[in-house]
Amino acid sequence: MHNRSAAITPAEYDSFKLFLQQACGILLGNGKEYLVSSRLSNIMKDVQVDSLGALLKLIQSPAQSRLKVQVIDAMTTNETFWFRDIGHYILLKDTILPDLNQQRGGSIRIWSAACSSGQEPYNISMIADEYQGLKASARPVQISATDISSKVLDEASAGVYCGLAVERGLTHEQQKKFFTPKERCLEVKPEIKRRVSFRSLNLTSSYQAMGKFDVIFCRNVLIYFSNELKKDIVDRMANILNPGGYLFLGSTESINQLTNRFEMKVGHGGISYRLKS
Repeated sequence: MHNRSAAITPAEYDSFKLFLQQACGILLGNGKEYLVSSRLSNIMKDVQVDSLGALLKLIQSPAQSRLKVQVIDAMTTNETFWFRDIGHYILLKDTILPDLNQQRGGSIRIWSAACSSGQEPYNISMIADEYQGLKASARPVQISATDISSKVLDEASAGVYCGLAVERGLTHEQQKKFFTPKERCLEVKPEIKRRVSFRSLNLTSSYQAMGKFDVIFCRNVLIYFSNELKKDIVDRMANILNPGGYLFLGSTESINQLTNRFEMKVGHGGISYRLKS
Protein backbone atom coordinates (compact mmCIF):
# COMPACT_ATOMS: atom_id res chain seq x y z
CA MET A 1 0.00 0.00 0.00
CA HIS A 2 1.53 3.31 -1.06
CA ASN A 3 1.12 6.48 0.98
CA ARG A 4 0.06 8.33 -2.09
CA SER A 5 -2.53 7.43 -4.73
CA ALA A 6 -1.06 6.38 -8.06
CA ALA A 7 -1.70 8.44 -11.17
CA ILE A 8 -4.88 7.57 -13.03
CA THR A 9 -4.16 5.56 -16.18
CA PRO A 10 -6.11 6.24 -19.40
CA ALA A 11 -7.81 2.82 -19.13
CA GLU A 12 -8.87 3.50 -15.52
CA TYR A 13 -10.20 6.92 -16.47
CA ASP A 14 -12.22 5.50 -19.38
CA SER A 15 -13.65 2.79 -17.12
CA PHE A 16 -14.60 5.37 -14.48
CA LYS A 17 -16.27 7.62 -17.05
CA LEU A 18 -18.35 4.64 -18.20
CA PHE A 19 -19.26 3.75 -14.61
CA LEU A 20 -20.42 7.31 -13.85
CA GLN A 21 -22.48 7.53 -17.04
CA GLN A 22 -24.20 4.20 -16.37
CA ALA A 23 -24.76 4.97 -12.67
CA CYS A 24 -26.28 8.44 -12.99
CA GLY A 25 -26.13 9.63 -16.61
CA ILE A 26 -23.29 12.09 -16.07
CA LEU A 27 -20.79 12.54 -18.88
CA LEU A 28 -17.34 13.22 -17.47
CA GLY A 29 -15.21 15.06 -20.03
CA ASN A 30 -11.61 14.38 -20.93
CA GLY A 31 -8.84 15.87 -18.84
CA LYS A 32 -10.70 15.74 -15.50
CA GLU A 33 -8.34 13.27 -13.84
CA TYR A 34 -7.33 15.81 -11.21
CA LEU A 35 -10.98 16.45 -10.29
CA VAL A 36 -11.58 12.70 -9.90
CA SER A 37 -8.45 12.29 -7.76
CA SER A 38 -9.27 15.22 -5.48
CA ARG A 39 -12.90 14.19 -4.95
CA LEU A 40 -12.17 10.52 -4.33
CA SER A 41 -8.90 10.77 -2.37
CA ASN A 42 -10.50 10.57 1.09
CA ILE A 43 -12.71 7.63 0.07
CA MET A 44 -9.72 5.75 -1.36
CA LYS A 45 -7.80 6.40 1.86
CA ASP A 46 -10.71 5.11 3.96
CA VAL A 47 -11.04 1.85 2.03
CA GLN A 48 -7.27 1.49 1.64
CA VAL A 49 -6.91 1.35 -2.12
CA ASP A 50 -4.26 3.26 -4.02
CA SER A 51 -5.61 3.24 -7.58
CA LEU A 52 -8.84 4.19 -9.31
CA GLY A 53 -8.91 0.73 -10.91
CA ALA A 54 -8.87 -0.92 -7.48
CA LEU A 55 -11.70 1.34 -6.29
CA LEU A 56 -13.78 0.50 -9.36
CA LYS A 57 -13.24 -3.19 -8.77
CA LEU A 58 -14.33 -2.78 -5.15
CA ILE A 59 -17.58 -0.92 -5.90
CA GLN A 60 -18.67 -3.58 -8.40
CA SER A 61 -19.21 -5.95 -5.48
CA PRO A 62 -22.89 -6.13 -4.36
CA ALA A 63 -21.62 -5.95 -0.77
CA GLN A 64 -20.19 -2.49 -1.46
CA SER A 65 -23.41 -0.69 -2.44
CA ARG A 66 -22.83 1.95 0.27
CA LEU A 67 -19.35 2.65 -1.11
CA LYS A 68 -20.84 3.03 -4.58
CA VAL A 69 -23.25 5.67 -3.23
CA GLN A 70 -20.34 7.48 -1.56
CA VAL A 71 -18.42 7.62 -4.85
CA ILE A 72 -21.46 8.97 -6.72
CA ASP A 73 -22.05 11.51 -3.94
CA ALA A 74 -18.47 12.73 -4.18
CA MET A 75 -18.65 13.15 -7.96
CA THR A 76 -22.07 14.84 -8.12
CA THR A 77 -21.80 17.31 -5.24
CA ASN A 78 -21.65 20.84 -6.64
CA GLU A 79 -21.03 24.11 -4.84
CA THR A 80 -23.99 26.45 -4.88
CA PHE A 81 -25.00 29.76 -3.32
CA TRP A 82 -28.06 31.78 -2.37
CA PHE A 83 -30.21 33.47 -5.02
CA ARG A 84 -28.02 32.28 -7.89
CA ASP A 85 -29.37 33.81 -11.15
CA ILE A 86 -31.43 36.34 -9.19
CA GLY A 87 -33.53 37.20 -12.29
CA HIS A 88 -35.24 33.80 -12.03
CA TYR A 89 -36.45 34.53 -8.51
CA ILE A 90 -37.69 38.02 -9.41
CA LEU A 91 -39.54 36.52 -12.38
CA LEU A 92 -41.07 33.91 -10.07
CA LYS A 93 -42.26 36.49 -7.54
CA ASP A 94 -43.40 39.28 -9.87
CA THR A 95 -44.81 37.32 -12.84
CA ILE A 96 -45.18 33.56 -12.38
CA LEU A 97 -46.72 33.33 -8.89
CA PRO A 98 -49.29 36.06 -9.72
CA ASP A 99 -50.12 34.21 -12.97
CA LEU A 100 -50.51 30.85 -11.22
CA ASN A 101 -52.54 32.44 -8.44
CA GLN A 102 -55.26 33.28 -10.96
CA GLN A 103 -55.46 29.70 -12.19
CA ARG A 104 -56.44 26.43 -10.48
CA GLY A 105 -57.17 26.19 -6.76
CA GLY A 106 -55.14 24.23 -4.24
CA SER A 107 -51.40 24.44 -3.74
CA ILE A 108 -48.87 25.67 -6.28
CA ARG A 109 -46.40 22.79 -6.66
CA ILE A 110 -42.77 23.54 -7.47
CA TRP A 111 -39.99 21.01 -8.09
CA SER A 112 -36.36 21.91 -7.39
CA ALA A 113 -34.43 19.23 -9.32
CA ALA A 114 -30.77 18.66 -8.39
CA CYS A 115 -31.26 20.85 -5.31
CA SER A 116 -27.75 20.22 -3.94
CA SER A 117 -27.36 21.52 -0.36
CA GLY A 118 -30.77 23.17 -0.33
CA GLN A 119 -30.20 26.83 -1.19
CA GLU A 120 -32.46 26.74 -4.25
CA PRO A 121 -35.60 25.22 -2.66
CA TYR A 122 -35.21 27.41 0.44
CA ASN A 123 -34.82 30.46 -1.83
CA ILE A 124 -38.05 29.49 -3.59
CA SER A 125 -39.75 29.18 -0.19
CA MET A 126 -38.45 32.64 0.79
CA ILE A 127 -39.88 34.10 -2.42
CA ALA A 128 -43.22 32.36 -1.74
CA ASP A 129 -43.16 33.78 1.79
CA GLU A 130 -42.62 37.31 0.49
CA TYR A 131 -45.33 36.94 -2.18
CA GLN A 132 -47.85 35.58 0.31
CA GLY A 133 -47.04 38.48 2.63
CA LEU A 134 -48.09 40.84 -0.16
CA LYS A 135 -51.23 38.94 -1.17
CA ALA A 136 -53.47 37.49 1.52
CA SER A 137 -55.40 35.34 -0.98
CA ALA A 138 -52.26 33.73 -2.43
CA ARG A 139 -52.38 29.97 -2.99
CA PRO A 140 -50.08 27.99 -0.68
CA VAL A 141 -46.80 26.77 -2.19
CA GLN A 142 -45.39 23.24 -1.84
CA ILE A 143 -41.79 22.56 -2.90
CA SER A 144 -40.36 19.13 -3.71
CA ALA A 145 -36.56 19.13 -3.68
CA THR A 146 -34.56 16.22 -5.08
CA ASP A 147 -30.94 15.27 -5.60
CA ILE A 148 -29.01 12.10 -6.37
CA SER A 149 -26.59 12.74 -3.48
CA SER A 150 -27.79 11.44 -0.12
CA LYS A 151 -25.03 13.43 1.61
CA VAL A 152 -26.20 16.84 0.40
CA LEU A 153 -29.85 15.90 1.01
CA ASP A 154 -29.01 15.30 4.68
CA GLU A 155 -27.35 18.72 4.83
CA ALA A 156 -30.27 20.36 3.04
CA SER A 157 -32.88 18.80 5.32
CA ALA A 158 -31.02 20.09 8.38
CA GLY A 159 -31.09 23.62 6.94
CA VAL A 160 -28.06 24.79 8.96
CA TYR A 161 -25.42 26.85 7.15
CA CYS A 162 -22.08 28.13 8.41
CA GLY A 163 -19.34 30.49 7.24
CA LEU A 164 -19.22 31.12 3.50
CA ALA A 165 -22.31 28.94 3.00
CA VAL A 166 -24.31 31.71 4.72
CA GLU A 167 -22.55 34.74 3.32
CA ARG A 168 -22.61 33.91 -0.40
CA GLY A 169 -25.66 35.67 -1.83
CA LEU A 170 -27.58 36.66 1.33
CA THR A 171 -28.03 40.20 2.62
CA HIS A 172 -27.99 40.87 6.37
CA GLU A 173 -31.71 41.65 6.14
CA GLN A 174 -32.42 38.24 4.58
CA GLN A 175 -30.30 36.52 7.22
CA LYS A 176 -32.39 38.17 9.97
CA LYS A 177 -35.72 37.56 8.26
CA PHE A 178 -35.35 33.92 7.19
CA PHE A 179 -32.83 32.41 9.65
CA THR A 180 -32.29 31.97 13.37
CA PRO A 181 -28.80 31.90 14.92
CA LYS A 182 -27.53 28.44 15.89
CA GLU A 183 -24.19 28.54 17.68
CA ARG A 184 -21.90 30.13 15.06
CA CYS A 185 -24.18 29.20 12.19
CA LEU A 186 -27.64 30.09 10.87
CA GLU A 187 -30.64 27.77 10.62
CA VAL A 188 -33.51 28.23 8.16
CA LYS A 189 -36.66 29.25 10.04
CA PRO A 190 -39.39 26.59 10.47
CA GLU A 191 -41.93 28.51 8.37
CA ILE A 192 -39.50 28.44 5.42
CA LYS A 193 -38.58 24.78 5.97
CA ARG A 194 -42.22 23.67 6.17
CA ARG A 195 -42.88 24.28 2.48
CA VAL A 196 -39.98 22.04 1.40
CA SER A 197 -39.78 18.25 1.31
CA PHE A 198 -36.55 16.48 0.30
CA ARG A 199 -36.12 13.10 -1.38
CA SER A 200 -33.48 11.19 -3.32
CA LEU A 201 -33.99 11.02 -7.08
CA ASN A 202 -31.80 10.17 -10.07
CA LEU A 203 -32.88 12.39 -12.99
CA THR A 204 -32.44 9.42 -15.34
CA SER A 205 -35.25 7.54 -13.50
CA SER A 206 -39.04 7.99 -13.68
CA TYR A 207 -40.79 11.12 -12.37
CA GLN A 208 -44.36 9.82 -12.60
CA ALA A 209 -44.74 9.08 -8.87
CA MET A 210 -44.03 12.73 -8.07
CA GLY A 211 -47.34 13.95 -9.51
CA LYS A 212 -47.89 17.18 -11.45
CA PHE A 213 -46.07 20.49 -11.01
CA ASP A 214 -46.70 24.13 -11.88
CA VAL A 215 -43.01 25.12 -11.94
CA ILE A 216 -39.80 23.10 -12.32
CA PHE A 217 -36.31 24.42 -11.56
CA CYS A 218 -33.70 22.29 -13.36
CA ARG A 219 -30.75 24.65 -13.41
CA ASN A 220 -27.09 24.01 -14.21
CA VAL A 221 -27.48 20.24 -14.32
CA LEU A 222 -28.30 19.35 -17.95
CA ILE A 223 -24.75 20.34 -18.95
CA TYR A 224 -23.57 17.06 -17.40
CA PHE A 225 -25.70 14.85 -19.69
CA SER A 226 -25.54 13.73 -23.31
CA ASN A 227 -27.84 15.51 -25.80
CA GLU A 228 -30.00 12.40 -26.04
CA LEU A 229 -30.44 12.28 -22.28
CA LYS A 230 -31.04 16.06 -22.08
CA LYS A 231 -33.92 15.71 -24.56
CA ASP A 232 -35.36 12.78 -22.62
CA ILE A 233 -35.21 14.64 -19.29
CA VAL A 234 -36.80 17.82 -20.65
CA ASP A 235 -39.52 15.83 -22.41
CA ARG A 236 -40.38 13.89 -19.25
CA MET A 237 -40.42 17.12 -17.25
CA ALA A 238 -42.85 18.59 -19.78
CA ASN A 239 -45.08 15.54 -19.22
CA ILE A 240 -45.44 16.25 -15.50
CA LEU A 241 -46.03 20.01 -15.84
CA ASN A 242 -49.57 21.28 -15.58
CA PRO A 243 -50.87 23.12 -18.70
CA GLY A 244 -49.11 26.49 -18.91
CA GLY A 245 -46.49 25.37 -16.37
CA TYR A 246 -43.01 26.87 -16.23
CA LEU A 247 -39.49 25.42 -16.54
CA PHE A 248 -36.29 27.17 -15.46
CA LEU A 249 -32.88 26.17 -16.80
CA GLY A 250 -29.48 27.64 -15.91
CA SER A 251 -28.70 31.05 -17.39
CA THR A 252 -26.13 29.52 -19.77
CA GLU A 253 -28.37 26.61 -20.84
CA SER A 254 -30.69 26.62 -23.84
CA ILE A 255 -33.77 24.59 -24.64
CA ASN A 256 -33.84 25.33 -28.37
CA GLN A 257 -32.12 22.15 -29.54
CA LEU A 258 -33.98 19.92 -27.09
CA THR A 259 -37.72 20.44 -27.63
CA ASN A 260 -40.37 22.68 -29.21
CA ARG A 261 -42.91 22.12 -26.44
CA PHE A 262 -42.09 25.40 -24.64
CA GLU A 263 -42.21 29.10 -25.41
CA MET A 264 -39.62 31.47 -23.97
CA LYS A 265 -40.75 34.08 -21.43
CA VAL A 266 -38.30 36.88 -20.62
CA GLY A 267 -38.51 39.42 -17.82
CA HIS A 268 -36.64 40.99 -14.89
CA GLY A 269 -33.32 39.79 -16.28
CA GLY A 270 -34.45 36.14 -16.21
CA ILE A 271 -35.67 33.58 -18.74
CA SER A 272 -38.32 30.92 -18.16
CA TYR A 273 -39.94 28.44 -20.54
CA ARG A 274 -43.72 28.05 -20.50
CA LEU A 275 -45.31 24.81 -21.62
CA LYS A 276 -47.35 25.37 -24.78
CA SER A 277 -51.05 24.59 -24.58
